[in-house]
Amino acid sequence: MTAACPACVALPEPARGGRVAADLVLHLPDIHCAACIAGVEETLNALPGVREARVNLTLKRALVASGGIDADVMIDALARAGHRAQRFDPALLGGQDSSDRDLLLRMGVSGFAMMNVMLLSVAVWSGAAATTAHLFHLIAAMIAVPAVAYSGRPFFASALGALSARRLNMDVPISLAIVLALGVSVAGAFLGHDRAGWFDAALALTFFLLIGRYLDHRGRSSARSAAAELAALEAPQALRVEEGGDVVVRAADLLPGEIIRVRPGDRLPVDGIILEGATDLDRSALTGESQPEAASAGDTVAAGEVTLTGPLLIRTIRAGADTSLRRLADLVAAAETQKSRYAGLADRAAKIYAPVVHILGAAAFVLWMYLTAGDGWRSLDVAISVLVITCPCALGLAVPAVSTVTTSRLFRKGLLVKSSTALERLAEVDMVVFDKTGTLTTGRMRLETELGDADLALAAGLAMGSAHPVSRAICDAAAARGIAPLELSDIREIPGKGVCANQGGREIRLGRADWIGATGATALQRADESHVTITLGEDLRSDAEDTVARLRAAGLPVVLLSGDAPEPVARLAETLGIDDAHARMSPEEKARWIEKATARGARPLMVGDGLNDTGSLALAHASIAPSSALDAARNAADLVLLSDKLGPVADAIAAARQAKTRMKENIGLAVLYNLVSIPIAFAGLATPFIAAIAMSTSSVTVSLNAARGRE
Repeated sequence: MTAACPACVALPEPARGGRVAADLVLHLPDIHCAACIAGVEETLNALPGVREARVNLTLKRALVASGGIDADVMIDALARAGHRAQRFDPALLGGQDSSDRDLLLRMGVSGFAMMNVMLLSVAVWSGAAATTAHLFHLIAAMIAVPAVAYSGRPFFASALGALSARRLNMDVPISLAIVLALGVSVAGAFLGHDRAGWFDAALALTFFLLIGRYLDHRGRSSARSAAAELAALEAPQALRVEEGGDVVVRAADLLPGEIIRVRPGDRLPVDGIILEGATDLDRSALTGESQPEAASAGDTVAAGEVTLTGPLLIRTIRAGADTSLRRLADLVAAAETQKSRYAGLADRAAKIYAPVVHILGAAAFVLWMYLTAGDGWRSLDVAISVLVITCPCALGLAVPAVSTVTTSRLFRKGLLVKSSTALERLAEVDMVVFDKTGTLTTGRMRLETELGDADLALAAGLAMGSAHPVSRAICDAAAARGIAPLELSDIREIPGKGVCANQGGREIRLGRADWIGATGATALQRADESHVTITLGEDLRSDAEDTVARLRAAGLPVVLLSGDAPEPVARLAETLGIDDAHARMSPEEKARWIEKATARGARPLMVGDGLNDTGSLALAHASIAPSSALDAARNAADLVLLSDKLGPVADAIAAARQAKTRMKENIGLAVLYNLVSIPIAFAGLATPFIAAIAMSTSSVTVSLNAARGRE
């Protein structure tokens, strides 16, 4: 690799004038000075077709007006110039879902049009003269036709998609009723027939059905795919060591046996073995271990891990699609696909309900054609009334109305419900599986050893020279006791070992116990070469013990799956009264445990916070992630805790069971409504407008029943 910045100096970022109409954004992880900016911009602007390129040093991004040039061409050109780059894709970080806004807009249009058409209808009903009534009908047509065409598009598009696939869904009878009511009204308006008064029925039907569709979307999540989150963590480039120097290459192009250089702060792009160097590795992405682990020559490392301290030379074992991180992303993607096929209660009922609606409407038309000796207007009147009154609006609201009420309740309790089927699945769970670090615990290290004042001051003096979590815990303990860190000279951090310094001409150390010659995990070596073992732990979440007790009292077995060491896992399990605890579990092992439990007929709820939990979160029957969880874990979960409390986990299960009961009641009410209303419409006792009012009343009924669950 060419020298990244031969002219690097601590120059301020120059003022950037103007704004680039960028159609491509590149992420530049290595830039850190004005010379970097100049080099990147010069390289990009020299490419044929690039109109303009500007670099933002603070965000480490290049905004490029590419003129259609492929991003790979730019990335390769920057690599030749010694700059690592990757395409910055905001889609991987999720975009905003505009479905709710779109439905609200369509709902507003249909509601406003409905009110205006009803005013015209009132004028006609009040005895307007024939010519005036005809004019009002034509005005109503001018309002209703475009309003229905725009507002009803979600139903029409869905119905056409279903029919093109030679199947029926709930939107087919809805669309048919709207189109028939509107079509007959338009014909009546031009022919001067009294059926022109059905415009308000078509608009009312559209308006109330949009309310149901909106409530359904309110329960859905606009979250990103957890699989995409994992994929976004892949390091796309690496520094391959060659005879002429380091060269920037695509990580996916590396072959087994090739050697790469990894600098402090870099995320590893491959699975491999350390050849040279020592460091502290943040392995939370794959193991869930909260404390960074020391790694040196001979140790294996995995893609997605981050080197915190020293530089490394690594021999590649697996790259690209074969890395541990990619396999984990594939596991989550497969699990997400399986979960998306889960059908809700209303959807299952609609498979039977939709064809029945068409049969009833057709039967009503045929019967009334026979009874009226071929009166098509009267027959259409009854057929449309049957379609409208049996349209599955109440059925469509049965589940989302309950979901909206329950999700609102849970939100006030500190839980965000993301998945549209989460409540139904959460109501069915029969065991709760917890991760340890960051879930049952806060994830913050805490000093457990009672050090004397002199030892704590000495340890804090050494810890001041490191940003390691152990060092931070020692400094916090000293500050809490009001002990000032001892002033030391020649403080040095040894990657993968610890911190050493000079005290009165003698070396003192704080770090790995085996480096100091002590037992345990961490130790402090004094100037007289004696040492003291230091034990660190993690703070439990304040209500972890109470939550576990509540779950067990509810008859739900509690299981602990952790990537941490056996000793802290056993201590935590004993403290919380968890009998089934497993330590040193990899992401794949956690996912396999969930799969095996499911295969035995169990329906586990997984509660976890790390990337190593995303597979099991996605595979579990239902899943919850704390607010402190990584983005990928939150997006794989069905529900997210909004506070640092665990109590809402037990609340969610109880609320979900109540919600499922309400859902079943609402479906029963919808069926009962149809058992009463269909004979009335079939007998010709309901006009399309009355049918629309009856349908709306059924929707209000299920909504009121859903609200009974509100606290």
